[in-house]
Amino acid sequence: MRAPLSWLRDYVDLPDSVTGRDLAERLVAAGLEVETVERPGHDIEGPVIVGRVLAFDDEKHANGKTIRWCQVDVGEPEPRGIVCGAHNFAVGDLVVVALPGATLPGGFAISARRTYGHVSDGMICSTHELGAGEDHLGILVLEGEATVGEDAIEHLDLRDEVLDIAVTPDRSYCLSIRGIAREAATAYGLPFRDPAGLDPLPIDGAGHPGEIGDPRAADRLVLRTVSGLDPRATSPVWLQRRLLLCGMRPVSLAVDVTNYVMLEMGQPLHAFDRSRLTGPIVVRRAAPGERLETLDHVVRELDPEDVLITDGTGPVGLAGTMGGLTTEIDAGSTDLVIEAAHFDPVGVARMSRRHRLSSEASKRFERGVDPELPPVASTRAVQLLAELGGAQHVGSSEMVHPRATRHLELDPARPGRTAGVVIPPDEVARRLEQVGCAVDRTREPWTVTPATWRPDLAHSADLDEEVIRLVGYDNIPSVLPLAPAGPGFTDRQRLRRRLGLALAHAGYVEAPTYPFVGEDVLDALMLGAEDDRRNALRLANPLSDEEPLLRTTLLPGLLAALRRNVSRGNGDVALFEVGLVFRPGPDRLPPVPRPSVDRRPSEEEVAALDAALPAQPERVAVALAGQVEQSGWWGPGRTAEWGDAVEAARAVARAARVPLRVSADVHAPWHPGRCAALHVDGRLVGHAGELHPRVVTALGLPPRTCAMELDLELLGAEHGPVPAPRISTYPVATQDVALVVDDTVPAAEVEQALRDGAGDLLESVRLFDLYRGEQVGPGKVSLAFGLRFRAPHRTLTVEEVTAARSAAVAEASRRTGAEQRGG
Repeated sequence: MRAPLSWLRDYVDLPDSVTGRDLAERLVAAGLEVETVERPGHDIEGPVIVGRVLAFDDEKHANGKTIRWCQVDVGEPEPRGIVCGAHNFAVGDLVVVALPGATLPGGFAISARRTYGHVSDGMICSTHELGAGEDHLGILVLEGEATVGEDAIEHLDLRDEVLDIAVTPDRSYCLSIRGIAREAATAYGLPFRDPAGLDPLPIDGAGHPGEIGDPRAADRLVLRTVSGLDPRATSPVWLQRRLLLCGMRPVSLAVDVTNYVMLEMGQPLHAFDRSRLTGPIVVRRAAPGERLETLDHVVRELDPEDVLITDGTGPVGLAGTMGGLTTEIDAGSTDLVIEAAHFDPVGVARMSRRHRLSSEASKRFERGVDPELPPVASTRAVQLLAELGGAQHVGSSEMVHPRATRHLELDPARPGRTAGVVIPPDEVARRLEQVGCAVDRTREPWTVTPATWRPDLAHSADLDEEVIRLVGYDNIPSVLPLAPAGPGFTDRQRLRRRLGLALAHAGYVEAPTYPFVGEDVLDALMLGAEDDRRNALRLANPLSDEEPLLRTTLLPGLLAALRRNVSRGNGDVALFEVGLVFRPGPDRLPPVPRPSVDRRPSEEEVAALDAALPAQPERVAVALAGQVEQSGWWGPGRTAEWGDAVEAARAVARAARVPLRVSADVHAPWHPGRCAALHVDGRLVGHAGELHPRVVTALGLPPRTCAMELDLELLGAEHGPVPAPRISTYPVATQDVALVVDDTVPAAEVEQALRDGAGDLLESVRLFDLYRGEQVGPGKVSLAFGLRFRAPHRTLTVEEVTAARSAAVAEASRRTGAEQRGG
């Protein structure tokens, strides 16, 4: 929810010194999530003033366009000549003029320039060019009192601050200016002027008829009929501006008014063209086979659980979500029916998800809307249509099904006990009244009646939370709990730690991966149709349609991590993972029982739940590619081979203190001639070796990639988790430098000088070549170093890398007398 500070000030008298950031800090302390504070209009700079059109000439040009050569009074001794392409203003109108030197939103700089045979000494502005609304008619013509030459931005109040608030599901009332203003008033201890405090229009029964066909779908329906709306009336600048600041696009006066009231009070409204309605409006469930074309021009097959708004012809809208196309208001609509209702939150939420249709209205209804708002919000909409569009109220009708009033019991001492601080009873009562609760203190426990706009206050614990958050989480002292004496690590945890340390000492890095895979990965691993690793469980609601299965092997995720590292410049990679796989086995799993939530499940129910779960053995796997031994002055490096994967299995076996026997085998996805079977006490526990070339190609891996996977459960030992290091995902920049120094200078000294000179961007320095010979002269040696540069949070530029390399060479030259070879 985006909340302009100027709009909030309409309902709470915040001090002039309070900025958007000041208010954000108070709201965050009260438990709201303020993500950003924006400052629209503050990018308008320079002279943007009020001007008066003194005269103009219409000139038609060869391109067919008619422009106006205008003389505009801007409060200077002489009028300014300005070329304008719009025609919606007259002589004597007050307009907004941006003079040369001004800058409009988007960095649009204004200057005097020659166009259409004239020098245009400024620009007459539209609402869009000022960032204040959409261009319905063209130039913004000012209404009311304004002085020629005054600051137009201040006159129109275009500079503002907007708080962008992430509203959690339990704070549905904050999806409105009304709710956020109430929180602001509470945070500053100021009076709150409720915009819903107006007197609703009477229900006279003379409006459009209506009916609630399903009380479970809606318990309140208010219909107000207006006529005589001027179809030429447009939304004023202030209304358009507020809609834009809240992230909504102005459309037309009727639509803008319903959106404005929704943002202001939190009650979604819908306007129907009365001439297109047939018979009474009825709220009911969908009938089999019904269809509806919604305002987004999508024809939707309706479900029997969908909540609909209908007339005599059938569905005309998805209740609380989106209207139908047949009753849409257009530019010629003059008679409207304003619908305001209180719909079932669960019904709207399920319908919205069923049709994959989320709207501003559905977001509010599914979180809970104040059931007392429909009469008031519809009255506010009628008043605005009358004030801005000349509409007249014809009549109103209302259908209501009584709702039960919620009463909660509260021990006044419990909020303090929960927070660990002393909160006096008077403070508890005052805080509850601030959130709209009625508190009966005649006896203990108290009887608390939550406000209708707080449907989330359903239990006594919710009242505790409200009191504590308003008292202030910062006022609750931090007390560290005493750590109870424990037996230390279990055998399983000790083994897990030993495995991680053994593989880390061997050069591997732990890489936890997601436990989800797709069929295409299993195909790429060349798993046969009868391979039990293809028997995978399918998720009912996967995060990604491309990975709907639970993994049966650790290799897909680990090889994907290896491929990603290589693509980021880490060519030499050795990764390992310890995690669960999910193996349902050949037999069909029994159905999952659903025990009751009103009691603790019995031992038999827990056993039935366990029986419905697949086997989840814990496995360890490694994947490696590139060089395991780097090349340097000592000689060439060594590329990873299948024997390194086998050695990783030996390291695991040593950490588990079990004997490992290795034998040749043929097993996908390994190379048939470079695959080893791993046995412990005659049990096959895993495989290791080089991956098949076709697997390497299919998965986009480096040539000769090797891998190992074994089953820890078959080792007969326990193990536990170990944290993984953070690895930068940004690409590396590599620079090589060859330095000639006296052969008495230690290479380590040159390396240290390079490190010190390169600065924080240097990731590593490696000596990879040493040369003595006549090309460098007697008593000299050439040392070749590879420098790797990387930033933790961004990609480096060529200029940054070159500067760091030059600084490193300069420092080495200063300390050791090194000279760059060939430079």
